[in-house]
Amino acid sequence: MISASVITLIIIGLAIVLFATEKIPVDLSAIIIMLLLVFTGVISAEEGVAGFSNKATITVAFMFILSEALLKSGALQVLTQRLSRKFKNNINVGLILMMILIAIISAFINNTPVVAMFIPVVIQLGHRAKVDPSKMLIPLSFASIFGGMCTLIGTSTNILVSGIAEKEGLASIGMFEMSKIGIILLVVGVLYMSFIGKKLLPERNQKTNFSPDENTRTYITQIQILENSSIIGQPIMETDLVKDLDIDVIEVRRGTTKIDQPAGDFVLFEGDLIKLRCDVEKIKALKDEVKIVVKDVIQIGDSNFKDKKTSIVELVITSNSPLIDKNLKQVDFRRRYRAIPLAIKHRDEIVNQDLYEVDIKAGDVILAEVKSHYLEQFKAYETQKNSPFLLLSEDLITSFDKKNFWIVLGLLFLMVTSASLGWIDIMIGAISCVAILALFKIMKMKEIYQSVNWSIVFLLACALSLGTAMTNTGLDLQIGEYIINYLGDWGVIAVISGLYLSTSLLTELMSNNASAALMAPIAIAVASSMGLDALPFLITIMIAASATFMTPIGYQTNTMVYASGNYKFKDFFKVGVGLNLIFWILTSFLVPYFYF
Repeated sequence: MISASVITLIIIGLAIVLFATEKIPVDLSAIIIMLLLVFTGVISAEEGVAGFSNKATITVAFMFILSEALLKSGALQVLTQRLSRKFKNNINVGLILMMILIAIISAFINNTPVVAMFIPVVIQLGHRAKVDPSKMLIPLSFASIFGGMCTLIGTSTNILVSGIAEKEGLASIGMFEMSKIGIILLVVGVLYMSFIGKKLLPERNQKTNFSPDENTRTYITQIQILENSSIIGQPIMETDLVKDLDIDVIEVRRGTTKIDQPAGDFVLFEGDLIKLRCDVEKIKALKDEVKIVVKDVIQIGDSNFKDKKTSIVELVITSNSPLIDKNLKQVDFRRRYRAIPLAIKHRDEIVNQDLYEVDIKAGDVILAEVKSHYLEQFKAYETQKNSPFLLLSEDLITSFDKKNFWIVLGLLFLMVTSASLGWIDIMIGAISCVAILALFKIMKMKEIYQSVNWSIVFLLACALSLGTAMTNTGLDLQIGEYIINYLGDWGVIAVISGLYLSTSLLTELMSNNASAALMAPIAIAVASSMGLDALPFLITIMIAASATFMTPIGYQTNTMVYASGNYKFKDFFKVGVGLNLIFWILTSFLVPYFYF
């Protein structure tokens, strides 16, 4: 009969293959592994599902909600606008500031949604600064990893390892236990990417997703300068709203005077109406400027974008639309469809007249602002027999809600402080914060459920069964003894180094959470056999499971930027192998220095 230890090793081997090949989604792979361990009798059914009630799993789920609440406030858009100005002035300084900003944010909220939100932002920054986004997206991912290593809540891996420690009867890991090493690695990582890594990054988006598509829809729109605008008295080509976005100014109207193709030194006055030719992405970027830079009081089309919860939509006129051969004024577009027109694309031509005077034809595209709750009605129009238009695209406009931002930030600060001082358990703190957000209707219950990354939750819950299996079969002790026998004579630095290298290589092949779940029990067993505190060994696992830079599959944020940056597998290896080696060497010496 095959022993339980051998069965566990076979299942672990299968897990590595499943996680490395990703033929099956990682969360489903974790469920399959858990079921195999239960069916083979290695763990009980109760042990198999125990991960769903584990403090680590619950904490991670609620941290996703807190992260979404902070992102929902629109605060990152404000930071992005400030950052874009740094890129415009100095690309190198902008890159460093971007990495530091991402790292700080990722230290306190889950880095996965942060990277998801910043990918289109970074691409837009690259467009404005005329820098290939492939030079910026890997630094974005790596910076989020640097920040996640600095606190307990920075990444789900840290919370998972702390949960395993508690399950084994050890004390939970403190909020800032790893910060001493994490901050050093953060500084080293930013310096490496700024001076070495950026030279190894490829340039391959210049003629693909970086360059504007030849078929990009071009619109004519207009902005009006209102009272107290900061651009009053500035030469037209020196204004941030025009210069940063490389928009083609075709006309300025001042009262009854019309100036075609104004010179770059033409000075703007209050009330000037500027007619622009640009594509939809630039109009959306212009919208961001208007929404965020409050001092720039201007109006685009008929909108100043001051309403909250609105979206920009592109509406293509159908062949049987009742709008055909009429203009927007005749159909009472604003009142009838509750939408504010911003620009119009007239089939294969770009119209150069007032929006409300354009005769609408089939195939025309209208760019408009509409309140988000009315989008469902727009989608309902598409099902009508004589549908007026089809919804070509939609883009939610996120307003910066200062009140909600400070409430969420205050709750996060209170939770982190209370957990750090031992006043409250981090899990209870996270649940309490979410309950307050729901109670004061800062987040709706539907939004709360939707903000949880259930794939990560299921992965964590089921991956914990691997650690349980290793403990039940004694594999953790056997592997721990093996490590000590081969490395123990060389001292604790060699043991730490061996644990880090094993975890790091595993993480490059499989999920970081899965490798942490596998290696944490071994780290505890090694510490027990050596008669030492387990904390240094667990921190080693936490860092090694996060500091994965050589492949796009080891860490979720690497996978996210992989396609967006048009990268190849070898790009990560070229940039990341040096960083992996540096972090390995530093951690091998810093852990013993700080914790023994």
